Amino acid sequence: MSTEEEILSSSRVVAVVGLSWKPHRPSYKVASYLKEQGYKIIPVNPTEKEILGGVCYPALASIPEPVDVVDIFRRSEEVPPIVEEAIRIGAKAVWMQEGVISEEAAARAREAGLKVVMDKCMLKEHRKLHGKG
Repeated sequence: MSTEEEILSSSRVVAVVGLSWKPHRPSYKVASYLKEQGYKIIPVNPTEKEILGGVCYPALASIPEPVDVVDIFRRSEEVPPIVEEAIRIGAKAVWMQEGVISEEAAARAREAGLKVVMDKCMLKEHRKLHGKG
């Protein structure tokens, strides 16, 4: 089983860092798709109060429940502190979306025991796995 399959099959709660409220943005499309597939989406965006019907948190550390996977929609240079926060909150995995690459952060996450996917789209991987794409 690939890391992508492991994360998608074992995760239920997805914190989406950088989730936009704008329906045309990739983060919104991916999060709404995952929500339709039964995942609990927790929006993380300090400038919003609510996205996709869920309370928006300013940072991972402010989420009051356990998170399985942190899905990252931020520029690559912003990833290391997000990964550190994911480690601190006890997330099981970090998923960096297409175009988001940080070898340093990936190595740090793996060192801390987290599963890591980098430069791949969670929606596309889910569709591949479930024969929907």
